[in-house]
Parts: sequence; C-alpha cells; structure tokens
Amino acid sequence: MSGIKLKKYCLALDLKDDPKIIDSYKTYHQNVWPEINKSIKDSGIKEAEIYLTGNRLFMIIETDDSFSFEKKEKLDAKNNKVQQWEKLMWTFQKGLPNTKKGTKWVLMDRIYNLNK
Repeated sequence: MSGIKLKKYCLALDLKDDPKIIDSYKTYHQNVWPEINKSIKDSGIKEAEIYLTGNRLFMIIETDDSFSFEKKEKLDAKNNKVQQWEKLMWTFQKGLPNTKKGTKWVLMDRIYNLNK
C-alpha cells in the first residue's frame, strides 16, 4: 500500500453505562461476524479501530478514495447481516448527549495535529 494516501475519520459513541452491557459489547467486538468485517472492507475502509474509556467509544477509520459515508449507508441498508448486527449493537449503545435521537456514531472534528 505504499504511496496510497488514506483518509482518516474519528467518530464517537456512548454505550449504556452498565458494566455487564459494556463487557458484552467488548465480547462481541472480539468476535465480530465475518460478514460485518467484509462489509466494512467492501465499503473502502482499510483500517478500523475502536477504543473504550468508561462507556465512551472512540473509533478511528482509514479509508481509500472509494469510501463515502453515503455509499456505506446504502450498502449497509441492503445487507441483512449488517442490519441484524446494527440492531443488536443498538441494544448496547446510546447516542451522545446533544445529538438527535437515534444518532449513532458521530463524526469528530480534528482540532490539533502535532505535525502541522
């Protein structure tokens, strides 16, 4: 992949603030369904990581030029396995404060870069 410049996006989301729910969510993400990983890669996402502190999630994705959030949303809407996964994950998740009801991952704005 040398020479290919990936675009980076950072997103945030909260989990329900319950240790059992958080542990279950972590367990699911140690064994993500293969169809979900395939759908992520098929959308143009080359790397994805999720970090956790308390009940706050932080996701970093790196994408190629074929990726767009609109394209991913359309692909996901047609994929029954992704819809099952999202419905299951929503039982653990809750929207961030000050977001519209039903909003999941929220795109974050970069406010600092050491090398710029």
